[in-house]
Amino acid sequence: MLRCLAIDDEPLALRQLTSYIAKLPYLELVAGCHNALDAQRIVTTEQIDLLFVDINMPDLNGVDFVRALSGAKPMVIFTTAYSEYAIEGFRLEAVDYLLKPFSLADFSRAAAKANALHELKQQAQRNSEQRPSPPTAEPVPAPPTEVESEPAIRPETALESHEEQEYISVKADYKLSLIRLDEILYIESEGEYVRIHLNNGQKITTLYRIKNMEAELPAERFMRVHRSYIVNLKAIRSFMRGRIYLDEKLHIPIGENYKEAFQQYIEKTYKSL
Repeated sequence: MLRCLAIDDEPLALRQLTSYIAKLPYLELVAGCHNALDAQRIVTTEQIDLLFVDINMPDLNGVDFVRALSGAKPMVIFTTAYSEYAIEGFRLEAVDYLLKPFSLADFSRAAAKANALHELKQQAQRNSEQRPSPPTAEPVPAPPTEVESEPAIRPETALESHEEQEYISVKADYKLSLIRLDEILYIESEGEYVRIHLNNGQKITTLYRIKNMEAELPAERFMRVHRSYIVNLKAIRSFMRGRIYLDEKLHIPIGENYKEAFQQYIEKTYKSL
């Protein structure tokens, strides 16, 4: 259950927010506030997991309110009628950004993201608490120098070791799916999430940063070619003018910081005729 705080200076908008919250069984409304100053007092005295915050409010706007929060901050979903605030909202690592007027379906999708993130954090905490502490009486032997220690498995995505890796297991839509690496065309960054594009046209979105995905995938099969894209090297059909083509129409940009590494890979792997 996510304990929520709804903040909006417009009475009708606040009423809509509280109504939507009441319709979702995993949300619990702690309070509805007409201004950020009242919300500040509640956040300091109550356990709040999720904030629904209007941005354009008098005295203290929603962005400044969230920026001023200290300690363990609640998750945030911004609600506003002004799209120009979207970039600033995501800089504050908001879970989502709802542009007014939004429907119950839009609200439900945003709330589901927050709930999935909350569940992942709770699972990670449970795993940490259940992990036994190493014995203190005897020193822990160092791993052999010729064998790399196994990387820790993150709660949201589990990957096999690179030598035997053929699948990636991804948590999405409240289930764990196995995806063959050779079915992946490319991976696209969406802030805190990545979208995995498969060769059958399917798209799978999971909570995972692209830099972490890049570190875990086998470098001989996948390459990051842009700050927002990782490509399956075997899926490349051609490249020109700063673009990688996966078919005649589908292309991915090559970022300036990645052009040299990509060109070195091409020269090393393929012979020019």
